[in-house]
Amino acid sequence: MAKKETKIERVDLKSRDIVANQKEKLRQLFPEIFSEDKVNFEKLKKTLGENVDESQERYEMTWAGKTNCFKIIQESSLGTLKPIEKESINWGETQNLFIEGDNLEVLKLLQKSYNEKIKMIYIDPPYNTGHDFVYKDKFGQQLDDYLKLTGQVDEEGKALSTNTDADGRYHSNWMNMMYPRLFLARNLLKEEGVIFISIDDNEVDNLKKVCNEIFGEENLVAQLVWKKKAGGGNDTKYFAIDHEYILCYAKNIISMGRLWIGLTEEQRSKYVLKDEFFDERGPYQLKNLYQGSIAEDRPNLKYPITCPDGSKLHKKKDGGLYRWRWEESRFLEGVKDSKIEFKKINGEWQVFTKQYLYDGEDGDERMTKPRSILLKEGMTRDGKEELKSLFDKPPFDFPKPTKLIKHLMSIMTNSDSDEIILDFFAGSGTTAHAVLELNKEENGRRKFILVQLPEPTNEDSEAFKTGYKHIAHISQERIKRVIKRIKEEQKEAGKQKKIGEENKTNNLDLGFKVFQLDKSNFKIWDAQTRDIQTALNEHINPIRKESSQEDVLYELILKSGLSLTTDIKEIKVGNKKLFSIEDGMLLICLEKELTSELIKKIAEMKPARFYCLDDGFKGNDQLKANAVEIFKNVETVDGEKIVFRTV
Repeated sequence: MAKKETKIERVDLKSRDIVANQKEKLRQLFPEIFSEDKVNFEKLKKTLGENVDESQERYEMTWAGKTNCFKIIQESSLGTLKPIEKESINWGETQNLFIEGDNLEVLKLLQKSYNEKIKMIYIDPPYNTGHDFVYKDKFGQQLDDYLKLTGQVDEEGKALSTNTDADGRYHSNWMNMMYPRLFLARNLLKEEGVIFISIDDNEVDNLKKVCNEIFGEENLVAQLVWKKKAGGGNDTKYFAIDHEYILCYAKNIISMGRLWIGLTEEQRSKYVLKDEFFDERGPYQLKNLYQGSIAEDRPNLKYPITCPDGSKLHKKKDGGLYRWRWEESRFLEGVKDSKIEFKKINGEWQVFTKQYLYDGEDGDERMTKPRSILLKEGMTRDGKEELKSLFDKPPFDFPKPTKLIKHLMSIMTNSDSDEIILDFFAGSGTTAHAVLELNKEENGRRKFILVQLPEPTNEDSEAFKTGYKHIAHISQERIKRVIKRIKEEQKEAGKQKKIGEENKTNNLDLGFKVFQLDKSNFKIWDAQTRDIQTALNEHINPIRKESSQEDVLYELILKSGLSLTTDIKEIKVGNKKLFSIEDGMLLICLEKELTSELIKKIAEMKPARFYCLDDGFKGNDQLKANAVEIFKNVETVDGEKIVFRTV
């Protein structure tokens, strides 16, 4: 009788299955609509009752190529992210990431590891101005050379695609590029997370409709207007365009909560009055309780107020009634709490409220709502000056200023948390620069993930002439120079500190890990191959010969849903090497010759998961069967069985 081969489940080397994930969300809401893992739409219709729209005509957004967007979203990526330690800074300690690669493939690969982990996304995507921008996404093909695969460059690295009005799909092409990326980006946001998208007039309407569909129009937080420049206007035919837009959408606007931002120096300077009885509240300013004429007529804001001399403020000289900013109950509470002040001006009483500087929760400084029109958050010229301070000649013409990104981060993130900011159209690296600078100012712990296509720079550009052949390399170099400058500032500040004074910025994360999008380190079976025997011979060793052990390790970490900055320790068991991930939660062994002693030692360590090379058993089916039995009979500290997989 032929010996039965022991089968062990393999590690899933594909990116997250988006369809399966969507089905699981549906199953959690409506378990009754599933039959043999298929959705019964008739049951779904009954469950939703009158909320089902079966009419032929309905309000919806569509365009040429939209159906293919969903095919692109659903196609898993078989690529990986290859660690490039030599281009990184502080590799072993940093939690920041810079990823070179097509952002569609990268977003797919991040789905397992960073699902619902990102607090804020900021992107400044290519504007649809008739110039090259299109990321030509294809599906149903294995990732080989992703630049050629996605049609972005030819054999010599030159950009292929253009998008002009004459194309006939001027808007459609742009939306086909944006839709899958925004869909995948939403999955990465925390429930309380938000996305900010810079855009101009050309596509703001279409972008808003796309975002309404992906995020839900109820999750539109605001359409901000940013003043990007002053003066000029020779580059436009009609009006001098001084502004751009920033669309802000929440993952779940209810979970996001209210938005507050700290006072500016100008606002803070208005708190100059002193109150001898309430020093703990700090200085205050006066605000007139009378709000004048407003469109909304609210009777509960019209009530008589008794002045210090007994007279009443109720009816004005013109016969109308005084309309106050506060309701009467709040006014009476303010009187009791000494927050009301009367002043006689030109012989007439006026009523003011005292607004204290330290009247926030727990005595914190007062906060204010962010404004929808951004007039003082930096301009394009400021972004260019920032680059000029780092490079002799600015390699970008229209970079966003860090002040703008810092302002948005101040609204959405806290300095004392490890919140992640993602930018998958990184460009010149402004977002990383802003994170580093804001952390320096606030001694913060924010982290960044930047994704940028290594798109060739134009041969006529200043960047190309300076030696920067790819945009991603400019971005990396900028981050390195910012880090260097902050370190120099820290060093200088340390010299000026008195003995015993603490340097609060010593714990800043001044580093980043670089990864590059690449094909999988594991040979993927091509179902279309005609030479079966040659393909079988090539798969005797499943790992590509050019792949290092570190490359394989990080692919397994990524495909296991763990962070690319996760804690990794190398440990020895006899003369064999193991990688302990997250304090032993996952053990990975890439040795090519496993032993029964090693298997027993690993079982004693009780990891939640253990991965090894299938080739490590060297065809010893008895050893493999023993390993399965050993792990089957061992419980982890959580009382679960060890998950045993091979690759």
